[in-house]
Amino acid sequence: MSNNGSKIDTIAGIDLGTTFSSLAILNAIGRPEIVPNSEGERLTPSAIFFDEESSGIIRVGIEALHCRYLNPQRSVRWIKRQMGDASYKKFLDGKEWSPVELSALILKKLKDDCSVDNRQIRDVVISVPAHFDEIRRKATMDAGTLAGLNVVGIVNEPVATALYYATTCPVYGKILIYDLGGGTFDVTIMDVKGTDMNIICSQGDHELGGIDFDRKILEIMRSFYKDKLGAELINTEEERAKLEDEAEDVKKTLSRRDVAKQILYGRSGSTKFELARQVFEEAVAPLMSRIDILLEVALEEAKLKPSQIDKVLLSGGSSRMPIVQKRLRKMFGFDPDVAVNVDECVSLGAAIHAGMTLIRDNPLALSTGIIGGLKNIRLTDVCNHSYGTICAPIDKKSGKRVVENRIILRKNTPLPCQATKTFYTVAEGQTELEINITQGEDTAPEYVNKITTHKLQLPPNRPAECPIKVTYSYDVNQRMHCFFEDVQSGSVLEVDFALDRQGNMKQNEIEEKAKRFETLKVQ
Repeated sequence: MSNNGSKIDTIAGIDLGTTFSSLAILNAIGRPEIVPNSEGERLTPSAIFFDEESSGIIRVGIEALHCRYLNPQRSVRWIKRQMGDASYKKFLDGKEWSPVELSALILKKLKDDCSVDNRQIRDVVISVPAHFDEIRRKATMDAGTLAGLNVVGIVNEPVATALYYATTCPVYGKILIYDLGGGTFDVTIMDVKGTDMNIICSQGDHELGGIDFDRKILEIMRSFYKDKLGAELINTEEERAKLEDEAEDVKKTLSRRDVAKQILYGRSGSTKFELARQVFEEAVAPLMSRIDILLEVALEEAKLKPSQIDKVLLSGGSSRMPIVQKRLRKMFGFDPDVAVNVDECVSLGAAIHAGMTLIRDNPLALSTGIIGGLKNIRLTDVCNHSYGTICAPIDKKSGKRVVENRIILRKNTPLPCQATKTFYTVAEGQTELEINITQGEDTAPEYVNKITTHKLQLPPNRPAECPIKVTYSYDVNQRMHCFFEDVQSGSVLEVDFALDRQGNMKQNEIEEKAKRFETLKVQ
C-alpha cells in the first residue's frame, strides 16, 4: 500500500490455484480484467521446474509443465495441497524449498509477467479455499510477501466467485456457490440482494479436487493396460508425469463427449483405449458422494432445504464435468448457473475484493473511477471455523477435572467479530500455562485440530483458580488474533500466527528472503 500519499497504480486479485493460477486488475472504472502472462495465456499452470542446464533459471507455467516429462524430480506441481505443512520440503541443488517459497515462485511469475504491460503490480488480494485454517492462510500471505507483493488481504474463493457473479449479472436470494477446483472443493451459501452480499456458511475439503478425478482415470488406464498386455503401464516417474496429463485430457474430453479415445503407449507395446463417460462417472461416484455430504452439511448449517436455494453458481474448472451438473440438477431441481468463465471468476472477484479492501483502509490512495465503480458493493463474511482452546474444568457430577475443548469464536459468526472468556489455573504454584489454539466444532480435544501451541509464564507462589482472560478476534481480512492475559499479574501473550513455531519462517526472515527473491530469474 502506498505510504507517501500517492495514488495506488494498480490493484490486483490473484487466484493461487492448485493446477492453474491467474491475475486480474481493476481498470479505471473499477471493473476487473484478466491480465495475460508473458506467453499470452490467461491462465498460468501452477507448475515449477528447476532448470539444471540453465543455472539460476526457475521455470514456472506451461514450460515447467512440459519440462517435468524430462525430469520429474526437478519439478513441483500441486504445491497448494502442501501449504502450511511444515514437514514438506523440496531438496534441490543443496537448497531446501518450503511450500511458502515454492508458492512464492508462482506468484512472482504472475507479478513479473503482469507488470510488463501495466504499471507495477504490488497491492493484491490473494484467494484461498474457504476451509483453509489460520496456518494455511498465513502461509499464503507469506508467499505473497516473498514474491514482493503487498498482500492487503485474502478472500475465500467462493466469496470471490460471488462478488464477480453479482457484479456481472443479476443475483438475488439464497445462493449456493459450488467451487470444484483442481485440488480443493468448497461450498458456500450466501444471502444476496444485488450487490449486497451476506455469507451464511461454508464447508470444504482441501484434498478433494480435479486431480483426484484425474487419478481415477489413471487407475482405469493402468488396469486396462495390465489386462490387455499383462504389464505395468507406469514404470518411471517420467512416464507417470506424462500419463497424469493424458488422464486430465481424457477428463476434459468426457466433459464434451460420451466417449474418450486414445492410444496408451507402454514398454510392452501400445493399445487402443476407450473410456465411456458412464464408466468414468461410476468410478468417481465415491468422490461425488463426498461432495454431496458437504452440500448437505452446508444446507443443514444454513437451516435451509434444497428447495429454498434460488441459484447455484459454479466455480473452478472441474465444475464443467457433466456429472456435476447432473447431480446438482437432481438435488436442487434446476440447472446451475454458468454465466461466467469458471476458470477466471475467482481472480476477477479477488480484484474486486482488493478494491473494496483499499476503499475501506486507504480511500485517498484510489482514483474516483475505482471508488465509483465499487461504492455500492456490500459484503458481510463469516468465520469459517470455530476456534477455541483446551481447558480442564471441574465436572459438576464427578468433582474431577475433565479435559475439553472450549469454543470461543463460533463458526459462521459475521466478521469482524470478537469474543472473550475467562478460564482459571488448575494447580497451586503453577508458573506456566500451556496454551492451545484449536479449530473445530467438537468439545473432545481429540476431534479438533490444534493449530498452534504456546506457553504463558505465570508468577510463582499463587493458589489455583487464578483467572486467565482469553480474547479471540477475527477481522474482515480473514485474519485471527488471540490475546491471553493473566488478570492478577497483567502478564500477556499475543498470538498472530507468525508460524515460526510451526517450522515456517519468522517475519524478519520473510522480509530478508523477499529481498533475495527479487534476484531470482523466474520465467
